[in-house]
Amino acid sequence: MSQKSAPVSYGGQAVIEGVMFGGKHVNVTAVRRKNNEIKFLEVPREDKTWVRKLRKVPLLRGIISLIDSSIKGSKHLNFSADAYADDSLEPEERAQQKEKEESGWSLSMIIGVAAVSVLSFIFGKLLFTLVPVFVEDFLFGDSFDHYILHNLVEGVIKLILLLAYLWGISLTPVIKRLFQYHGAEHKVISTFEAGEELTVKNVQKHTRLHYRCGSSFMMLTIVLGVVIYSVVQWDSMTERIIQRIALLPVVLGISFEFLKLTNSLREVPVLRFLGYPGLWLQLLTTKEPTDDQVEVSIASFNRMRELDAQYEKISVQQPLAGSVLDPAKG
Repeated sequence: MSQKSAPVSYGGQAVIEGVMFGGKHVNVTAVRRKNNEIKFLEVPREDKTWVRKLRKVPLLRGIISLIDSSIKGSKHLNFSADAYADDSLEPEERAQQKEKEESGWSLSMIIGVAAVSVLSFIFGKLLFTLVPVFVEDFLFGDSFDHYILHNLVEGVIKLILLLAYLWGISLTPVIKRLFQYHGAEHKVISTFEAGEELTVKNVQKHTRLHYRCGSSFMMLTIVLGVVIYSVVQWDSMTERIIQRIALLPVVLGISFEFLKLTNSLREVPVLRFLGYPGLWLQLLTTKEPTDDQVEVSIASFNRMRELDAQYEKISVQQPLAGSVLDPAKG
């Protein structure tokens, strides 16, 4: 069996009643249906040449990866949501739904999904960046003058809002199960990275926390944002808002690079603590999965690895036997 020239850092995403894993050549989502069947969506990765080049540029690669994952992740999430909704339909409603699906995805629909995903990503980042600014100014605008102190208080407010939001949504049944699948995703990756066989028993032994996680990234944007925003002084609310918007790409890019750094240092005893704040946040964004949920995560990961191995042998443009490759949804 041939060995790869370089190890692959696999990543994934929890979806409704399932998990998506991204490989070198294919992204695979596995979801558990109501009849206990595991359904797969297998999508080839077709990154443009210019996208692959930008992924190698420090700072820029973080922003490109975030937008790209937002687009692809939303499509896989839509796939899982459709399967979840289908399980709740009556037979007559299901028949009507299939008639709509037979019309297929038009080019305009594909472009529309991508555009909505990008706009949602940008809007979400701006909202999370600017709301704490207005809250801090409303509560403490006249309490002190030093802009760095205002930045620190703004960071604290941002953290409180994030924690309150995550805690609140984690109380809903659907999101709680989503967070359980998030934990299952982390456990599978940790088991694979430890070189152990992917069995439910082995996977469940591992922690649900992982250094290379989007939750850790959210924490880094808050902490590093305070530092980066303090580099440039502002004297009015208008300047403060403009600065936040202008420096947002810088915060995202540097946070992405720092996340990669903390992951590379996680085995260094003295430096591994750099990633601890992100791991603490994962106590909210992940939950301990059930054995059934771990089975779905293992199935997704194994199928992704199986298809990746096939793609190593044949052209990426060729269809794979037994696969359902749907470029409109991935």
